[in-house]
Amino acid sequence: MNRIINHMVSVLWTLVMICASLHSQVRLPRLISDGMVLQRDAEVKIWGWAAQHEQITVSFLDSVYCAKADSAGTWSVKLAPASAGGPYTMQIVGSNRITIADVMVGDVWVCSGQSNMELSMERVRPLYESEIAMSTNPAIRQFIVPQTFNVRQPQSDFASGSWKAADPESVLRFSAVAYFFARELYERYNIPIGLINASLGGSPAEAWMSEEALRAFPHYYDEAQRFKDSALIVRIEAEDNRRFEDWHRRLRQRDEGYKNPDTPWYDPAYDASKWDIMNIPGYWSETTLGPVNGVVWFRKDIRLSATVVQKEALLLLGRIVDADSVYINGIFVGTTSYQYPPRRYRIPAGVLNEGENTLVVRVINSAGRGGFVPDKPYELIIDDVKTDLRGPWRYRLGATMEPLASPTFIRWKPLGLHNAMLAPLFPYHIKGVIWYQGESNADRAMEYRRLFPAMIHDWRNKWQQGDFPFLFVQLANFMEAKKKPSESQWALLRESQLKTLSVPKTAMAVTIDIGEWNDIHPLNKKDVGRRLALAAQRVAYGDTAVVASGPLYHSARVEKNRIIISFTEIGSGLMAKGGGPLRGFAIAGADRKFVWARAIVEQDRVVVWSDQIPQPVAVRYAWADNPEGANLFNKEGLPASPFRTDDWALQ
Repeated sequence: MNRIINHMVSVLWTLVMICASLHSQVRLPRLISDGMVLQRDAEVKIWGWAAQHEQITVSFLDSVYCAKADSAGTWSVKLAPASAGGPYTMQIVGSNRITIADVMVGDVWVCSGQSNMELSMERVRPLYESEIAMSTNPAIRQFIVPQTFNVRQPQSDFASGSWKAADPESVLRFSAVAYFFARELYERYNIPIGLINASLGGSPAEAWMSEEALRAFPHYYDEAQRFKDSALIVRIEAEDNRRFEDWHRRLRQRDEGYKNPDTPWYDPAYDASKWDIMNIPGYWSETTLGPVNGVVWFRKDIRLSATVVQKEALLLLGRIVDADSVYINGIFVGTTSYQYPPRRYRIPAGVLNEGENTLVVRVINSAGRGGFVPDKPYELIIDDVKTDLRGPWRYRLGATMEPLASPTFIRWKPLGLHNAMLAPLFPYHIKGVIWYQGESNADRAMEYRRLFPAMIHDWRNKWQQGDFPFLFVQLANFMEAKKKPSESQWALLRESQLKTLSVPKTAMAVTIDIGEWNDIHPLNKKDVGRRLALAAQRVAYGDTAVVASGPLYHSARVEKNRIIISFTEIGSGLMAKGGGPLRGFAIAGADRKFVWARAIVEQDRVVVWSDQIPQPVAVRYAWADNPEGANLFNKEGLPASPFRTDDWALQ
């Protein structure tokens, strides 16, 4: 009997020890994992969780570091500075053993902002097929931060995430700006580059700021307090979802294109000969339909030869506002649910016919103007044969609906992204930050000149690494160019970004020459990454000889009927890109009425005048949403930042 009791006690004790061991296993944050990049030449923190007072050892590069978990179960060690290199292995031992493989030591950059930072290599793939094919580089790695929010409190870890080295498959998920930035730095310095991609489309700057920083902006602070009520969030999200689903349900029920199940409007057998005709690209508000919202169907017949129909094809439908479903010969080939992505649909072999083919596009527009965005590619590509799809299409209204109000986008509310997407990063040592954002704050441009520096200061406080480099992208050119000088919120936002250069160890990449008037997400991300890398060479790597910026406005003086403008960052000299006269300058007298001006380069200054303004007071350059044609550059090929010499308020 005693032997039986002793055996049972032994078994029970073993189970207790196993349970205790499982409970006290050392756990690491997602960032500290296989393939991670650690910041070189710095005391790097390694941290995690364990049982109360558990002893932890960390072995790395022939050194052993010891720690003891505190009463909350948290622990950390600081590694001695290490030179760039790898791959290495790290061992972490407590009640369990964790091996972290393929560790590199190099430079770690946080890549943040809104959609133009988030935009992936997959999205810009048509421009960079060769770069993607040659992208294999185990020294360039990315960690994607999960896109989520938390207004209630800062988080200590991410729900998911892992480090991925660049190769032709993985690079498609890399931020395009960040990848080209990293590639430039790697090619120059030959050190591993780690990218932490913490970006979210549409996000305003205040969403990335801490509660403490928001106190200086009471309207944002109060909004953050309001959305700490989880019941409020649940109620708003439920109402948004219900409104969205109800709108689309009623749209589907009303849509005439589906009412006859035997011959829906996408069926090639349907007779659309009496439909009206509209030229594509364009917006149906410019037709007899007028500015209606709802669903409009479009049809076009395409004739193809026998030599191409048995092959795969690529259908390019530019951009469509807002959502589309596409059919060829009655076969569904793809859909896109919102207006911004380029429409690129792969058509399998066998879908196309010799001779006549019917292409049908069902377009849903919930607000504003619906239709096909101009100056985008609309074509069917089979091998090297391109069929132009621009021109007359037949169209018919399927259903009219009231405009659908935008969802609340709680994830963009103040504080939420800071707590969920940034806070878990703060213990991780970094080299610096690259930032591409501002579009979502353009309607509050004057506030941004306080908000943006406050955000930078906030991040530096949280990381506790001093004034680490903070490099950012100025807004690109966007929207239709205007014929006359005018006011512009986007120009004001660019000015706020320009003024942020007064913050120590910041730099700005100017992009007013590489945007697209009809796309808030321009595809040229290679030049953006290159210009950020030039800024990094100057600010982060101390290369004072590099020309890292285009010309920046310094001062102005009036001489008779002319204003002479001086600049910094002129490099080896100022020039009008492309030759010919300088464009983009406007001048005004005391009446504040700006007219286009003549301008020339004289001794690396710009002289501006107009015969209409005998007594000039102020000059503006590239002061527009889309400063089309502005061509002041330095001879290194970098564009001048927009500027104004006046500080007149918007009229």
